[in-house]
Amino acid sequence: MRNVRQIQLRRGITVAQLIKEMDACGVLGAGKIGKATKLVAEMFKNPDYTVFLTLAGALVPGGLRSIIAQLIENEYVNVTITTGANIVHDMVEALGYKHKVGLFEADDEYLKRKKLGRIGDIYIEHRAFKDLENWMNLLLEEIPSERRQRFSPSDLLLEVGRRIDDENSILATAARKNMPIICPGLVDSIIGFQLWTFSQEKKFVLDPFGDLSVLIDKVFEAKKSGVIILGGGLPKHFALFANTFREGVDAAVQVTMDRPEPGGLSGASLEEAISWRKVKNEEKTVTAICDATIAFPLIVAAALEEI
Repeated sequence: MRNVRQIQLRRGITVAQLIKEMDACGVLGAGKIGKATKLVAEMFKNPDYTVFLTLAGALVPGGLRSIIAQLIENEYVNVTITTGANIVHDMVEALGYKHKVGLFEADDEYLKRKKLGRIGDIYIEHRAFKDLENWMNLLLEEIPSERRQRFSPSDLLLEVGRRIDDENSILATAARKNMPIICPGLVDSIIGFQLWTFSQEKKFVLDPFGDLSVLIDKVFEAKKSGVIILGGGLPKHFALFANTFREGVDAAVQVTMDRPEPGGLSGASLEEAISWRKVKNEEKTVTAICDATIAFPLIVAAALEEI
């Protein structure tokens, strides 16, 4: 057994150097972040990896939008699987609305009167979503009616991304790079309800099986498969289960605040995933119990500095 090495700080230390100190320490959260960074750097620099990034939780409202877009732009990420909420918040930012710094200890009745919605200590104007619905209606009207007969969520999001002029937009960047955005829970979002409303008057059929075809093609094309999981939920399961078709991912990093004791997937360990053939082995897996808005910028900054 080796000794725990005490973390050493110095003036002017870089992010990569700090993470190396944490990795050399080797235990608890510091050790997990260190190992996660090494695995992410391996995925980013090895062209054999197809990298699946999964997004759940308030990641776009929480400040990670530009980081995710830059990873897509530089082709470090090859497939993004996300909740509908993160897509919605990417769109409202593209329409010019900004998320505001608020308080956890808020008077929510007051916020309701002021027409503000709250996500933790983040505020957003209600009118952002009204304008989003109007914008989406115009967009849907532009799509030929025959094409609306059968639309996969990823095809729809590609159409949306092509119409966004915002270099920090996840959807716009993905459209420009022709990278699929897979959103298995799109109907569970403001956009999903808007699509349903539109479909009551005009022909519009959303086909989720189209996204399964896109996802499974990416799985089969991969020489090596790597997954970076932020949060958990449906995007995590979608990515991992798809990779059972190739006996699991070769490397996996998970950043979550959820715990395994209740048995839910969001807190489930990656070691548990080995039993389901979602992950190949324990050697190249790590779960960091941490807020993704803290851990992910550190991991990415250090990984990019290394490569």
